[in-house]
Amino acid sequence: MSLLELFIIAVGLSMDAFAVAICKGLSVKSLKTKHMIIVGLYFGAFQGLMPLAGYFLGKQFESYITKFDHWIAFVLLALIGANMIREALSGEAEECCCSFGVKAMVPMAVATSIDALAVGVTFGFMPDVRIAPAVMFIGVITFTLSAIGVKIGNVFGAKFKSKAELAGGIILILMGAKILLEHLGIINF
Repeated sequence: MSLLELFIIAVGLSMDAFAVAICKGLSVKSLKTKHMIIVGLYFGAFQGLMPLAGYFLGKQFESYITKFDHWIAFVLLALIGANMIREALSGEAEECCCSFGVKAMVPMAVATSIDALAVGVTFGFMPDVRIAPAVMFIGVITFTLSAIGVKIGNVFGAKFKSKAELAGGIILILMGAKILLEHLGIINF
C-alpha cells in the first residue's frame, strides 16, 4: 500500500471524528488549545488502536478467506462509506455535550473509530501493509484533523459537519472499489 493510499484512507476514516470534533467545537463558548488537544488525543488514539485490533483479527482468519479477501475489503469499506454518506444526507442534528472528560470522550472516540476496526481487518488481508507505521499515520492524521475540527466548529458552526461525513464516505467507497478492481486485474495503480 502506497503512502498516498494510506493517506487517503486515513483522511476518509478521520472524517467521522472530524465531524464530531466540529460538534465539540460548537459546544464550547470559550475555546482553549487544551480542548483541541484533548479531542485530538482521544480521537487519534482510538482511530490508531482500532485498526491495529482489526488487523490482528483479520490475521487470525486470513488463511480461511484469502480467496475472498478483496471482496471483504470492498464490502466493508463500501458499507462504512455508505453509512457515512447516509448520516451526512440525513440532516439529523447530533447532540453534543460540552464535557471533555473521560465519560464523555471515550464513547465518542469509540463510536467514531468502529469503522477503523473494520478497515484494520482489511489490512490483515493485505500483504503489503506495514501495520505499525499505518496505525501511527492514521492516528496522527486523525489527531490533526480532529483538533482542526474543534476550531472550525467553534468558529464556523455546523456548516462543514455533513460535508466532512459525505467526503469521508465517498473516499472509503472509492478505496474499496480500487482494492477490488486491482485484485480482479481490471486496474493497476
